[in-house]
Amino acid sequence: MTEGTGRRRYDSLRRTTQAQQTRAEIADAARRLFVAKGWAATTVRDVAREAGVSVPTVYAAYQDKAGLVRALADSVDLAADAPRMLAELSETGPAGQLAAMAGYDRRLFERSGDVIRLVREAGRTEPELARAYLDGRRRGDETRYEVFSSWPDGVLRVEVPAAVDVYAALCSIDVYTTLIAERGWSPERVERWWGAVLARELLA
Repeated sequence: MTEGTGRRRYDSLRRTTQAQQTRAEIADAARRLFVAKGWAATTVRDVAREAGVSVPTVYAAYQDKAGLVRALADSVDLAADAPRMLAELSETGPAGQLAAMAGYDRRLFERSGDVIRLVREAGRTEPELARAYLDGRRRGDETRYEVFSSWPDGVLRVEVPAAVDVYAALCSIDVYTTLIAERGWSPERVERWWGAVLARELLA
């Protein structure tokens, strides 16, 4: 490899790294503003100003305001540590599996609850984001359906679809927010309570 070729490769890597850093800074700025001001009140110009970049840079990175929210939504599952839940699901029985799923939801809402509420709010006017929110809910249901269906007959007190419904009603962003913001619970307490109530309501 010649010196000139190596320099060009490093220059390319540097530009790529800088572009990724810029995208991350724009996303962080958008998240702060969306949470503070709301979806409707935040403009792309606001995001650019907060991130310290030009408006065209925001459009080049994310296309539009909805693109920013899509990018934030894509990061949600990573923040909740899905691999940890999958490992826990494979190492324990029904009660432990309920606790593992409750732990995942606790991490999801604790670390990305603001994004989930944002996507739901933006979905009122952006059909694509409404679909993204519903897709997230559907993926959660599919995981629970798969887990519940794997249990031997007689483990569940109700049919699998009803068990999925009970879980979705109990372990929701709204229940989490009420207990944390209004009732002063800790995230750990919410997780323990979810695990106990799920076992009581769903296991024979």
